[in-house]
Amino acid sequence: MSNLREVFQKYAAVVFFDTETTGLEADSCQIIELAAIRIEQTERGTLRMASSADLFIKLPAGQRIPEKIVELTGITDELLKAEGVTEAEAAATFTEMIRNDKGPVLLVAHNAQFDLLFIKAMLWRHKGDGEEMFEAADYLDSLTVYKDRRAYPHKLANAIVAYKLEGKVQNSHRAIDDVAALFEVCKAMDNERADLLSYVNLFGYNPKYGVSGHRIDGVDYWPQRFN
Repeated sequence: MSNLREVFQKYAAVVFFDTETTGLEADSCQIIELAAIRIEQTERGTLRMASSADLFIKLPAGQRIPEKIVELTGITDELLKAEGVTEAEAAATFTEMIRNDKGPVLLVAHNAQFDLLFIKAMLWRHKGDGEEMFEAADYLDSLTVYKDRRAYPHKLANAIVAYKLEGKVQNSHRAIDDVAALFEVCKAMDNERADLLSYVNLFGYNPKYGVSGHRIDGVDYWPQRFN
């Protein structure tokens, strides 16, 4: 079992994260839930969760969650009002999770292009060293990896089934559940074939539609057809 061994030979920490948002466009929509876990390797070579976060994020005054997003995620305006933090607080929390004082950090998400654009926009709105930490990090898109491993469809839920993880994790359209599932899927992919490092900063896209949103500095984009 590889247990992400080669990954942790290069990185001091790996941050698995996921967002739930009010829509698809990072320039005009908002994150309403942000979940992340920071994984580090112990001196014995085992993995430990160094920190975690599951934050509901309040919307700007006057904005409401679209009804279809409420139906999809179960997150309501009332929930954000009662339990949500400000976007500035969320940006500060995420900045601490990706801090690279101990060494280089790898950020991992499923369909990372989407989530990274929302994170980048959030950090940009709240000036601090979060932008610097974000730009210094490397990125891994588990969707790009999975497309090379399995036939369509390629959602996280499909990967959970393909790697027989149903009894261990769940895919619920809630960010914290998806982060836990993503961690297990990445471990399973690494155990299957330890080539995850070859996908760092390499994002595949459907050539029929092109790259979605702005291109992220430091990422190479390549046309990737469904396996």
